[in-house]
Amino acid sequence: LNRPSVPSVHNMLSRASRPPSCFSRFFSTSACRSGHISHIGRTPVVFPPEATLTPSATEITVKGPLGTTSIPLKPFIELSFPQSNTLSVNVMDPAVKEQRQMWGTTRTLIHNAIVGMTEGFTVPLYLVGVGYRAAIEDDPRGTTEGNSGKRLHMKVGYSHSVFVPIPSHIKAEVPLPTKIVLSCTDKHLLGLFAAKVREWRKPEP
Repeated sequence: LNRPSVPSVHNMLSRASRPPSCFSRFFSTSACRSGHISHIGRTPVVFPPEATLTPSATEITVKGPLGTTSIPLKPFIELSFPQSNTLSVNVMDPAVKEQRQMWGTTRTLIHNAIVGMTEGFTVPLYLVGVGYRAAIEDDPRGTTEGNSGKRLHMKVGYSHSVFVPIPSHIKAEVPLPTKIVLSCTDKHLLGLFAAKVREWRKPEP
């Protein structure tokens, strides 16, 4: 039988006497990087000509064909326009954890606001199941509680129908009995309402 090889005492001593640099891992460069940087935050934001950006000390206002919105800014966020229709987002000290975290987050929020005010966001929902269908009808409660006066009437496998009021900031369409198309200028609010609709009947694993 072959015995497993055991390192000799000489090899162990010689290995221990080597400098620590000999055992450094070369397959990763993130640990050796001395500076702090955000790959998302440092990417410039290119916006179309129909969008107007107005920064201030506490927020940046984005105006487009679909409306106007504002994004709050932290005191350490620095905005600049290096080129026409190009916005650059930076922070004062990338070594600070909070500033490094908000760097990419702020850039993403501004980019989403530009897309929402110029193009808008759309989410399709499909009803997959026997007898599943949806329709849009008038809401008896009207426009109270911030609703649009319309509601979704869905049949998703229960013994009763499901009614979901549509908020005023959401545009809903039902091109097919098994397809719901939701649109909004705010990506966050659109995702919240889409999750509310999906909560009634989650997809099977």
